This record gives sequence, C-alpha cells and structure tokens, in this order.
Amino acid sequence: MKVLKFRDLSREDSLLLTFEGAFDQQAALESELAPLFQALEEYANGWMPDVVEGKRRRRYSRAAIWKSLEEKHDERTTSIGLYRTKWPALDMWPRLKFPPRPPKLDILLEVQPLSFFADEGRCHSFVNMVRAWASRYPVAYASAHSLADDQLSGAPNFGRDDETMYRDGFDKIYEVSWLNVFGPKLVEAVGRERMLSTPAHRVEALPNGSVLLVMWPTAVDFTSEEARIAQARAHVHLRPDLDFDTVLHTLRERSATLAPVEPRFHPDVAPLLSRVVDSFAIHERQRKIAELNTWQPPEPEEWLPADAALPSDVEDPKRALEHYSYLAELLVALLHTKVPSVFEATPESLTNVDYQFWHEEFPRVFERENIDAHAVPAIGAYLGQVLVRNLGGQWIPRQKLEEAQVRVGNRVWLPFVRAWRYMRSCQSLLDSSLTQLYRVAERHRS
Repeated sequence: MKVLKFRDLSREDSLLLTFEGAFDQQAALESELAPLFQALEEYANGWMPDVVEGKRRRRYSRAAIWKSLEEKHDERTTSIGLYRTKWPALDMWPRLKFPPRPPKLDILLEVQPLSFFADEGRCHSFVNMVRAWASRYPVAYASAHSLADDQLSGAPNFGRDDETMYRDGFDKIYEVSWLNVFGPKLVEAVGRERMLSTPAHRVEALPNGSVLLVMWPTAVDFTSEEARIAQARAHVHLRPDLDFDTVLHTLRERSATLAPVEPRFHPDVAPLLSRVVDSFAIHERQRKIAELNTWQPPEPEEWLPADAALPSDVEDPKRALEHYSYLAELLVALLHTKVPSVFEATPESLTNVDYQFWHEEFPRVFERENIDAHAVPAIGAYLGQVLVRNLGGQWIPRQKLEEAQVRVGNRVWLPFVRAWRYMRSCQSLLDSSLTQLYRVAERHRS
C-alpha cells in the first residue's frame, strides 16, 4: 500500500495538531484507547486514515491498530503511524510512554493541505474530536494551527534552550493558536474566571478542569486581519503583561511573511530553483521565492568561439572518449540510488543532479581533495556526455581534462572547467549549475 507522504507532495501549509495528555496505565490498552479511535472515526470528516503502520502496513481497522501497537511495544514506549492513500494527506503519530516515566499519551497529527479546512463544518468536526480526546485523557496542553505560522511563532521552544523546553513544556501562554486546550495547571495559573472570559469564537470548560478555546470558525483564514486581531486580543487577555499593539504587530509581520509570492525565476534555472525553494521549511518558502526572484545566475564563461577551439592533442581519440564515458559512469554509480534519472543523461537529469548536490551540501560535507580528484572529473564528463547526447555535441579530446571541449554549434564548451567551478561551494552549485550551462548551450547550438 502506497501512502501519501508529505515529502512527495507539493509544498503547502498543513493543519498541525499537537496533543500532550495522559492515560491510565493500569487499564487494558485496548479499552483505554478505544475512545481515542472512536472519536477519530466519528469526527475525521474527509481525512480518515486508511492505513496503519507498525512494523508493517495494514488496512485501517481496530484489529490492525492493536496488532501494530503490540509490535512496536518495548519497555517504555509504543507508537504507530496512521496515513492516507488519497488526498488530503495525513500523518498521525499516537505515542504512549510507560513507567518509570509518567504515563503519557502524545499525539502529533498533520493534515495537508490547510485549505482542506476552509469548510466551517469540517473545522467544527475537528474541534469536537479534540474536545472528546481532551475530555477523556487528562491534557496538559493541546493546540491546532497552521504549520507555517506555528513555525514562525518559535514553537515549541519559544526562545528557550532545549533543556528548558523539555523540562518546563508549555508552562505559560506563549502563544494562542486557532484551537487550544489548556490543562488544569495552565487554567489555574491564568485564573479560571479570566480563562473562561477570553474573547474567542468558542470557549468551553471541559469536565476534567481543562478549557477549550477556538479563536475563529475556520482554521484556514488565520492570516486575515480579523483573525489576527482576535488572536491578539485573546493572547493579551490571557497574558495581561503583554502589549496588544506589540502582539498584533508581530502577528501582522507573520502574515506578511506567509503572503504568497509568485515565482519569477530566471528561466535558465527555474526548474532547479523550484526544487530548491520546496526544500525550505514552509514558513520560509515565500521569503525564499522573493529572494530568488531577484537573483540572476552569472553568465557561463566556460566556452570559446568554435574557431578558437583547441585542436585535439591525444594520440588515440577513441580511447579518450572511452575514458570520458568511464568517468561519467562514476557519477551514475555515485548518484543512481538517490537520482534514478541519472541513467538517462537528459537535461532533466542535470537538474536532478544539481538539486541533489545542493541538498546534500556536497562541497561542504566532503573532503576537498576527494571532490577535486574524483567528483569534478565525473561531473565534467557527465555534463559533456549530456551535451553530446542531447545537443548533437562533439568531443574534442585533450590530454588535460580541463582543456577537453564539446563542440555545439558555433561554440565549444569546457565541461570539466564548469565542474571545477561548480564544486567550489554550496552557492556555486547554483551560480554555476549544470542546468544553466546546458540551457545556454542549447540556445547557441545553431
């Protein structure tokens, strides 16, 4: 069963739920967790999981859940993954922690895209599901909000170091999300009367002393001015030490950061940059698009006019071409697992190679001596082979690799020189990309 994985989808914002609760470790696990999955099945409106994953994947059923939890059970924890095979995508991870640590029920749930929750009825069902969970399992804190905005808020550290964050948790109102459940300790710290008088779309006292707050009807419109004002008012109400104008200004800045930016990348490198921006965290993506819209890659300098080409100086041209082919195969051997298209030696495979080296930060991670001795010759030969195969290029072999040329139209290109410049730094992978050189060579082949 192939499930939808967020890494394989286009980068969009998600609805993220974090739930920190407890459970009765003395009770039988199936009876203790049955209300959790009963609420999920009742309220997962359009995003119900259909796959359970423990040590292997199974179709969703209660029996599959119990079996998977049993498989993953060790002395201190057990967990499963819940997924979907159809849009929208779901990544849900319930996890149980057992003594000697305090028994905990943690749930991390993400549904992509966030736009799926533009429907008020669907949001109402989601809130009722969380309400049912929080009423049944003593909760310290739970929240549901835009993943991108959650990241911009500084969650979960909120300016604290990791040690302090893990020790103290959400020990005061650092942030107000679209949906919030504050446990009894937080309610007591704020004051129950103050908590229940919070200006919000929905305020409800739960039977176990927790309080449920929902800021506005739908999760998707959190960047609107009305939603930001409501968020700021609620936050300042719960934290009288905060200044309303300052809180609202911060929220407006976050909205501006997340405002959609239309990609207008340089056409020669647009396929590469589209992949680059997708690798950034969702809250950084629009800012990165704006930055790369203004970036212009330097024009390639690794060429000569055809009438200035260096003549071949090798005794056996056929053997030289076989050597270039051997070097190109070394790149295929290096990347074929992560970049299957490298076998095809196409313009698209060049872009995939560019992205993989950039994503791995190859020039920074690997030793310079090995890069220059092994990676650069393999990359240069592979680039040359792509020019030959796709643009009708012709090798002009030379004894020195850096002098080897590929004639395409009225220019000769120096692929090994390009490869050397390409591998100088992570930034040079973009400044001197293989993708761009190919596109320029393509324009000048006639």
